[in-house]
Amino acid sequence: MAAWTTDGPSDAPAIVFVHGAVVSGLWGPQIARTRDRYRCITVDLPGHGRLAAQSFTLDAAVEVIRAAIDAEAGGRAVVVGLSLGGYVAMAVGARYPDRVRGLVVADASLEPVGVAGVAVLAYGWLLRWLPAGLTREVNVGLFRRAYGRTLATELAAGYDSRAGGHAVRQIRGRRFRDRVRAYGGPVLVLNGDRDRVFTAGERRFVAGLANVSVRRLAGARHLSNLDRPDDFADAVATFAAGLAS
Repeated sequence: MAAWTTDGPSDAPAIVFVHGAVVSGLWGPQIARTRDRYRCITVDLPGHGRLAAQSFTLDAAVEVIRAAIDAEAGGRAVVVGLSLGGYVAMAVGARYPDRVRGLVVADASLEPVGVAGVAVLAYGWLLRWLPAGLTREVNVGLFRRAYGRTLATELAAGYDSRAGGHAVRQIRGRRFRDRVRAYGGPVLVLNGDRDRVFTAGERRFVAGLANVSVRRLAGARHLSNLDRPDDFADAVATFAAGLAS
């Protein structure tokens, strides 16, 4: 069984959407807004969704994205990643630069090393040890109030806090600026302006990197694609439209 779904014209330029930790059903608003112009591919990472039985490693996640690009995008696509997915996207670009037309790194502009790495590790273990059922119930309720019943149902279907906690711990101590540099292609760093942790690290993260632009979405928090769905989709589409073939 494939670990991805597709929407949009088969001969259109492709965009691969990579979710963050804990929830896999993130991209409905963006697919609805871009599928008329782009081949939209939404991928489940190991430990999530259709790959729930597989343990997350960064290498395994990269290979899932590579397989989706080869199978559904003719070997080349824009890769959009949110949070954990942003780190995976950067790793894909570094390993397979010829397959990546451009990267959108959303709410992932912080190296998970040093003090930040300790915070990432603590967050991962917190997700691991909190009661999974209670965490799911509380967060699905918050999703419902923030984003409505339909989207909350989609988010709930892919919710797994323990798998997310394990995945987050796998990126701790790894350097991703070096991966952006190794990729060398065009990158859009996209943050919600209320995502204080990642906006605080943004300037240092992009300093000295070529082909990187930065945009902030007004009023958006860490799940910036859900807080400002149309603005997020438009930013991705504008970025993709400006890329060379």
